[in-house]
Amino acid sequence: MARQVVPLPELEGLVRRWAADHGVDVVLVGDQTGAKHVLKRLSGLPVPVMSVRERGTTLLARRRYFRDHPPRGWRRLLPLSFQVPPEPYDDYAAVVIAETYLAQKSEAGPRLSPQSRTRCR
Repeated sequence: MARQVVPLPELEGLVRRWAADHGVDVVLVGDQTGAKHVLKRLSGLPVPVMSVRERGTTLLARRRYFRDHPPRGWRRLLPLSFQVPPEPYDDYAAVVIAETYLAQKSEAGPRLSPQSRTRCR
């Protein structure tokens, strides 16, 4: 799985490439900080764009980041709850959002199918 944190001006081009290269069915956008700007930028995509609940994903993303990149040296002595990753970890939050969406989609069946949803703007 590819993960990347990109500046907003580069987002649409990257999503277009990934959609073409990987057969993307739907693009998920968290509903918190900056969501309106992101939704507006992605409104011209040839795939549906959905706004999804993002609450709690930052904490889960931080935990996953530290699972993949355990602190070293003296930082091992600090509780993880006191630490912030030394680099952007929004890509981990995106993975958590995608996993949540896919889990809900499999539980709900066709109700969350991107073909049955209208494009969010």
